[in-house]
Amino acid sequence: MRTLIENLEFAITVDSHDRVISGASLVIENDRIRDIGQVADVAGRNRRESFDRIIDGRRFGMIPGFIDSHVHLSETLSRAVFPDSLATRAWVFLWAKPFYAAVDGDDEVTGARLGMAEMLRCGTTCFLDMGAQSNVRGVVEAIEQIGIRGITGRHAADVRPEKTPDGWTEKMMDHHFFPDAKTALSVLEATVKEFHGAAGGRIRCWVNIEGKEPCSMELHVGSRALAEKLGVGTTYHLATSIEEANVSKRRHGKWPVTRIADSGGLGSNLVLAHAVAIADEEIPRMAQAGTRVAFCPATSIKLAKGATRIGKYPEMIAAGILMGLGTDGVSAAGNLNLMRQVYLMAGMFKDCRMDSTLIGAKKAMRMATIEGAKVIGWDNEIGSLEVGKKADFVLFDLDHFEWAPYGDPLQAVVYSASPASISQTWVDGKPLYCSGNVVTVDEKALRVEARRRAAAVVKRAGLSMERTLTVTTTYD
Repeated sequence: MRTLIENLEFAITVDSHDRVISGASLVIENDRIRDIGQVADVAGRNRRESFDRIIDGRRFGMIPGFIDSHVHLSETLSRAVFPDSLATRAWVFLWAKPFYAAVDGDDEVTGARLGMAEMLRCGTTCFLDMGAQSNVRGVVEAIEQIGIRGITGRHAADVRPEKTPDGWTEKMMDHHFFPDAKTALSVLEATVKEFHGAAGGRIRCWVNIEGKEPCSMELHVGSRALAEKLGVGTTYHLATSIEEANVSKRRHGKWPVTRIADSGGLGSNLVLAHAVAIADEEIPRMAQAGTRVAFCPATSIKLAKGATRIGKYPEMIAAGILMGLGTDGVSAAGNLNLMRQVYLMAGMFKDCRMDSTLIGAKKAMRMATIEGAKVIGWDNEIGSLEVGKKADFVLFDLDHFEWAPYGDPLQAVVYSASPASISQTWVDGKPLYCSGNVVTVDEKALRVEARRRAAAVVKRAGLSMERTLTVTTTYD
């Protein structure tokens, strides 16, 4: 199947030269880009009669598909359930844990499907999911059916709190925690072997764990070592807040990253989620090890993590640490719109450091595309519009009010546009979102089911603004 999309107003390639092609055409052969360039050049290299499909791209602009470097598909049914006055630790231990414990396998698949549909509407074509808590197979099958590209796994933790937190039950802890690191790693290995490379390689599976206090050092270090043995990656939460860093200092005498580094746990196949509480001396250790970071700006703002006050993100970037952007989960950040993260990343450090040269539109766009692809180890196939890469891209409707008028298309994408002006999202050479619909799922029926299941989960979890606590000493 050969497709020509011609007369595009622009194509932002995000290649090594950051080319923006005005008056562009793109050739797709099956699932890959076979040619890209200005209209006349592409026409001169390709016989028109060789195409099975020709699409007029006039009044459209193209960018690579966004890559979400940190998301929780299992959290999608919790939208706007938790209070917005919670700090990270209370959010996790008093609200998220009981919620997750009440999500069964069918709930999890429904939430995952809903989340992937939302991502496609928002221009996201690939994601790194933290992993299923109950039904890995169901989530993998949902990814395959919807057609998006993604990495998932099996959630794992192995350290129960010494005192059972309010709202937790023994049944919940039996569901959430493996008895020890060895058992957890055995299950994670089996999961990777079963699901890695599914859907013709469109689905990958990693050795993912929760990280932080609910995981032993054996599990932290062991997950990365196992991932290296299996030829995949691993990701977990670490240094997510100053509270976590202070607990680590009190209990172990070290901040989180130093503790992992001193145990030999850093490496180039490790993606640290959030990485807010980082000390200056930890940055070169992360850089030398090749450890990557998935930053979630909206979560930092909503949960008061302090990214603009204590975060070392510009310094990490300057040190050469690869960094992608993540939406986290819908309750943590509000939605799965990666464009919001791009906008925040482009400007938040300009403001807090009062330096207009920091980050900016070009760097933020790269973090959400090609550098996000490098973070998850998939940059040989995705992340930019280049010959030989997968045909994963987004088309913006330039007749939309967000684009009338515009000058620099890159700045317009980052600062002016939103998912409202996305016309189409393609993955693997197929339009999965177009004409206002995600074509591989009945979204109306899915939303009805999601509302019903979400209400039941909240009821089973016993979460209530009146009854559930908002301050915790768990793992202190």
